[in-house]
Amino acid sequence: MGYTLCVLGCGTMGVAVLSGVIASLERRVSQNTGPSTPTMSNSQLPSVSNGISTPNMPGTMTPNVNVDELPDASIPSRFLACVNRAESAKRLKATFRSIVGLMAAEQIEILWGENLRAVQESEVVLLCCKPQMANSILSAPGMAAALEGKLLISILAGVTIQQLIEMVPTSTRVVRAMPNTPCRIREGMTVVSAIPSSSSPTPSALDLQLEIDREIILAIFSSIGRCRFLDEKHFDACTALSGSGPAFACIVLEAMADGGVMMGLPRTEALELAAQTLQGTARMVLQSGQHPAQVKDSVTTPGGCTIAGLLMLEDGRVRSTIARAIQVATERASVLGQPARSTMRRGTGSPEARD
Repeated sequence: MGYTLCVLGCGTMGVAVLSGVIASLERRVSQNTGPSTPTMSNSQLPSVSNGISTPNMPGTMTPNVNVDELPDASIPSRFLACVNRAESAKRLKATFRSIVGLMAAEQIEILWGENLRAVQESEVVLLCCKPQMANSILSAPGMAAALEGKLLISILAGVTIQQLIEMVPTSTRVVRAMPNTPCRIREGMTVVSAIPSSSSPTPSALDLQLEIDREIILAIFSSIGRCRFLDEKHFDACTALSGSGPAFACIVLEAMADGGVMMGLPRTEALELAAQTLQGTARMVLQSGQHPAQVKDSVTTPGGCTIAGLLMLEDGRVRSTIARAIQVATERASVLGQPARSTMRRGTGSPEARD
């Protein structure tokens, strides 16, 4: 273990990523040194699946792989979190202490107004600022030299790899990632732009570096849920399905709970039953690899209550309505990136990362 990870613009998602990576590091240290090493208690650790998806394997449901099995070299040993103001830095420190505990939080160096220094001292840079701030941050004096030969991971919505490449030195390796909201509790889904892999029996130095980059990316994002590599052309659809998906799922969740209340269940219990049912069903699909239709059929008996309810859902066109929601959200995502990119090209705003 031994590289420095810098987060530029450490807001909600930056906090989620750093907290997850810190937790993974704490577990790894505990496993290597025994129970005497101070680690976070179970009550301090958010829920985690430790699942990653095998890269570049579209159309397959892959089994979970423990993030702790990844090479030590893929785990950072120093953490820098950058914000714009002193008050933001103070607030961020309190946030980390509440999430990962006092001792673990001390591993994170919080800097304000020092983007350049942070990048200079890092090997991997996670760009989490507002999309319209990317150009001014990356074009700040000295930043190009600081980014030479480093891995830049962007989670900026609507900002393409090509646009980022135009802002950084040619030696900077640029990757785009898209984590979703459940990453805050380490149950998220992160889509990462595909990294080319070599089939040559004698890989080049670049091939070896890209393989290291892949392991680093997996270590970072599998610490906050699951990770899947996909071509960038799929990112608008992923924005709709994975990014907007939690909102769509909450509509289904709320509707199920409302139905329970209608039939006499107390609101709290109805919501708990609905939420746990959706969570458990999703885990069955992920862990078993079964098609959702197989799970559905296993619950459905001839003449039973389940088939009666399913027919009502089909009458209401619930299936096609949800599918169309993904379609229109994808179309909207492709449009939303245009004004953001236009603003970004103009280079407006302060050169410091926003929190």
